Amino acid sequence: MFTPSRSSNTTGARTRPLISGFFAVVLALSLAACGSSVKLDEVPVEDRNAAGAAGAQGGTGSGVDPSGVSGVQVPGMDSQQPANLARIVYFDYDSFEIRAEFTTALEANAAFLKANPSRRVALEGHTDERGGREYNLALGQKRAEAVRRALQLLGVSESQMEAVSFGEEKPAAFGLDEESYAQNRRVEITYR
Repeated sequence: MFTPSRSSNTTGARTRPLISGFFAVVLALSLAACGSSVKLDEVPVEDRNAAGAAGAQGGTGSGVDPSGVSGVQVPGMDSQQPANLARIVYFDYDSFEIRAEFTTALEANAAFLKANPSRRVALEGHTDERGGREYNLALGQKRAEAVRRALQLLGVSESQMEAVSFGEEKPAAFGLDEESYAQNRRVEITYR
């Protein structure tokens, strides 16, 4: 008499420890591969040249940053922002309406742009972290567009402005309180 259930039970009972043992070995090897021999409390890079040592001693007056890191110049970007111009417009929660207190700042930026028609600005819209990613990107864009429209009404050429949104991606403050949120609800006027 043939009893397939008994033989398959016996075979299954014998292979279960082998399979679970195999997975245990694979898991142990995977975890071992994730390990690192790098000591976290050691400094990974050391500047051994004389210029780096002189820079660390207070600089040589050569115009090189004492940290030994030179600046990066991006083609088409002017690092000189106009002096004495307020370049940030803050907004109320869940709003893209420009508050009256920023009228003079927008007028000053408009006057500068009209006097310098070769200058360009990026109007960078930002939000606090409350709300979803898509919602915050849309709100940041509406804020940037509101500043663009205000500058256009003040006589700035459309070709001088670009409105972009960063949403919540580039916070000015990292706190989880209303003061930090208020600093993040903004449009930055960045001159190029």
